[in-house]
Amino acid sequence: MTTAPPSAGSPDAPAAGSASFGAFVARAYARGELVVQPRMGFGDPGLMREGLERTRAAEAVTVGTLTLDSYTRVNDLPAARRAVAEGVPLNGYPLCTHSPAVSRDLLDGVHGPRFPVQVRHGSPKPEHIVAALLSVGLDATEGGPVSYCLPYGRTRLDEAVASWRTACAMLAAAGGTAPDGGTAGGGTAAGRAAGRWRADARPAEDEPASQGDPVRLPHLESFGGCMLGQLCPPSMLVAISVLEGVFFARHGLRSISLSYAQQTSPAQDLEAMAALRALSDELLPDIDRHLVVYAYMGVYPTTRSGALSLLEAAARLAVESGAARLIVKTAAEAHRIPTIADNVEALETAARAARAAVRRPPVASGLDTEVYAEARALVHTVLGLHEDIGEALLLAFRQGLLDIPFCLHPDNAGLARSFIDSDGRLRWSDTGRLPLPVTAVAAARKLTSADLLTALTRVQRTYDPGGIR
Repeated sequence: MTTAPPSAGSPDAPAAGSASFGAFVARAYARGELVVQPRMGFGDPGLMREGLERTRAAEAVTVGTLTLDSYTRVNDLPAARRAVAEGVPLNGYPLCTHSPAVSRDLLDGVHGPRFPVQVRHGSPKPEHIVAALLSVGLDATEGGPVSYCLPYGRTRLDEAVASWRTACAMLAAAGGTAPDGGTAGGGTAAGRAAGRWRADARPAEDEPASQGDPVRLPHLESFGGCMLGQLCPPSMLVAISVLEGVFFARHGLRSISLSYAQQTSPAQDLEAMAALRALSDELLPDIDRHLVVYAYMGVYPTTRSGALSLLEAAARLAVESGAARLIVKTAAEAHRIPTIADNVEALETAARAARAAVRRPPVASGLDTEVYAEARALVHTVLGLHEDIGEALLLAFRQGLLDIPFCLHPDNAGLARSFIDSDGRLRWSDTGRLPLPVTAVAAARKLTSADLLTALTRVQRTYDPGGIR
């Protein structure tokens, strides 16, 4: 795997000695190594530390993950406190419930410039989570005002946009920049709200920035490329990821990543990644950034061989498309919550597959694709609605100019539908009010309930022995 550093030449790229999440990924990318990452979270601090230690020790280039529990995600902290007090197992780490001292002890000697840790959470209103992660010396997380709102509940989109403005301001201030482009604590409403939340969000004493590190760049990853996990056409995934990246940048973040989840057609996935790179080059030229691939997020193969083969395909997609990081899935995915051993196996399997893959050089014809044309139309239509990116997103969903197929959230128009074509590509069966080219509408056809059920299991059946190919 041979690549050039992400956003090479950007004036805001992290310095060589930076302790930031983005800098670690950029250094690995420059060496030709894919960073692999689990989606791992445990309620017990000792088990969570063991998970981080074994992730770090895996035969792969890794970063760590603290995936938070469901109570913390929805800000039901009393329930999280009761669960911890009563010894009830949680489905993630309760960062806002354990004291900062407990979490710092968990991270001590594990998290650092050679092994950064990202907090993953799923919250549409994440201010409490951002305050907690900053208070223990972490500064990398993920989500977004759309991608952590529409698929996960009924929180109003305008509330999520307002919360994510504040969360971005909090992260930006930790790196010394404010949403208005000035210093921390700028005069915007988001900056003032961030100041209130930051009251207890102090860096840990051993945080590299407190030792004079020249560049501490908090990092924020858009989850936009994973909307609903499956059956969302790639152009919409690319558009949401890019638009959330623009949202992050306009609210002060200088280090971001844009995501894309593996779908049903390897060729279409490569086109989507090329479109994601081209649009981020166009709209985020001065931001430290990299691309992230997620192993398939839909119905997973039930056999061990099928699950690992699908993961290997995701690793090849990441390398061939020039992504810098891969979020893995395990062989246990279809059956139970993965163990630490399951995650380590997945990390090492993906790393081996990545080492055997070769990056495809970008070609100009890569932008002459259906995915790029659709994604560009979606992105530029939204950006033209309002100079404030948050207001533009709200208007787009209100008018049906952004519409996620099969998403039941009340702020989603629910007119758009998709189908899997005979060649395996995801296409639009109904474009609703989406501002898409004629080619997208021309390909549309009606989707039956039987078609939908078949589509949901297509990848599982493809990779399990005896399935379709």
